[in-house]
Amino acid sequence: MEPRNLTLLTDLYELTMMQGYFHEKDANETVIFDAFYRSNPDGNGFAVCAGLEQVIEYIKNLHFSEEDVEYLRGVGLFTEDFLDYLRNFKFTGDIYAIPEGTVMFPREPVVKVIAPIMQAQLVETAILNIINHQSLIATKTSRVVQAAQGDGIMEFGLRRAQGPDAGIYGARAAMIGGCVGTSNVLAGQMFDVPVKGTHAHSWIMSFPDELTAFRTYAKLYPTACILLVDTYDTLNSGIPNAIRVFTEMREAGIPLKGYGIRLDSGDLAYLSKKAKAMLDAAGFTDAIISASNDLDEYLIDSLKIQGAAINSWGVGTNLITSKDCPSFGGVYKLAAVLDRDTGKFIPKIKLSENTEKVTNPGNKTIYRIYDKENHKIIADLICLAGEVYDENKSLLLFDPIETWKKTHLAPGSYEMRELLVPVFKDGVCVYQSPKVMEIREYCRQELDTLWDESRRLINPHEVHVDLSNELWHMKNQLLDSYHYNR
Repeated sequence: MEPRNLTLLTDLYELTMMQGYFHEKDANETVIFDAFYRSNPDGNGFAVCAGLEQVIEYIKNLHFSEEDVEYLRGVGLFTEDFLDYLRNFKFTGDIYAIPEGTVMFPREPVVKVIAPIMQAQLVETAILNIINHQSLIATKTSRVVQAAQGDGIMEFGLRRAQGPDAGIYGARAAMIGGCVGTSNVLAGQMFDVPVKGTHAHSWIMSFPDELTAFRTYAKLYPTACILLVDTYDTLNSGIPNAIRVFTEMREAGIPLKGYGIRLDSGDLAYLSKKAKAMLDAAGFTDAIISASNDLDEYLIDSLKIQGAAINSWGVGTNLITSKDCPSFGGVYKLAAVLDRDTGKFIPKIKLSENTEKVTNPGNKTIYRIYDKENHKIIADLICLAGEVYDENKSLLLFDPIETWKKTHLAPGSYEMRELLVPVFKDGVCVYQSPKVMEIREYCRQELDTLWDESRRLINPHEVHVDLSNELWHMKNQLLDSYHYNR
């Protein structure tokens, strides 16, 4: 998994449009594209941003090799002067983005690209591919972590992921979303995150009997002795044999740290409560009771309601694939074109019969507005870049569609934070990505800024994303101009 040249990780139409710009327009015309999404995955109340570090790596390594140029020549669509141009291609623009681990909401720019039109067009597919995937898994993980109510979640999904990259970068996103560790050793090496695991049923089955298998494992890993107890008979064999091994360890003076059992089948609520009673009776009140077996946030939530005595969860397939919501609907739309004569950006808008597909025009940024008293999110405000706000003055927010819905914030009652940060300036990276475990902690703090009502798994409260008065008027003037000029 060394750095790869992903320049051709793009849709063909990006290249055909590039050639069209090259021949028919000013190839250096500066434009703004916004990457954003329209609805939260899983019916969630928010999403978690992830993948920016891989976007940075992609942009840094963006170039057409001679092999790339030869391949494109063989496609038969591209002229020699355009192919010659590609040989010296590099990204020279600006990129702004929401930092990884940040809570985000629909319709606000996650990544903003300001660059010559050919460059801005080419990077669309890869940016969406990277941000869509990791944001999806980080968001799914945050739901699973929420359901676990403080118990540790381990990511166990590599064997079910859709290929090596999905497993590796899915594990990365899962750690950002709140997992305490991953079974994926390569992800552990690449991103310096904890790796965790126990043993399989095959370990038990390879020995003459279950007790011998347990004793051997305990001898090898006395400080990480989690025994899988459901290979033969959970209550009559697995748990009693585990207790016998723990007793032998205690009698031998071996400190019992990181020890316990794992359940991988059966009625997890019933079995865990029975296991807890048996372990407590034997004096092992602090033993870990871990569970796996096709878990997701809904099953974990149900098991919690049933009083399951589980305090550690291994979640695989449903997390690494986001099985019930397998895609994140990020899109990438043109928002403005620079007028060279005036030096100002001309706003562009996409119209649609579907209200949610009408874009927000212009060069924009985002402010997050917090309640000053408890630092919970009140709303996000999309505004034009350069708009200035004074927290010591009142602020009026309104719904951009149902404009009669208004919120008035009194002076000094709120705080504002700009979400988009510079990542590239004139083609040079100016942003240092934190380590994954640092992003994970930042994400935990971000989730704490949400009201409990917005973190519900089902029918969460919607956090409002409003437009500034100036942006709202610009958008409506454009809508009116298209209506009257048809």
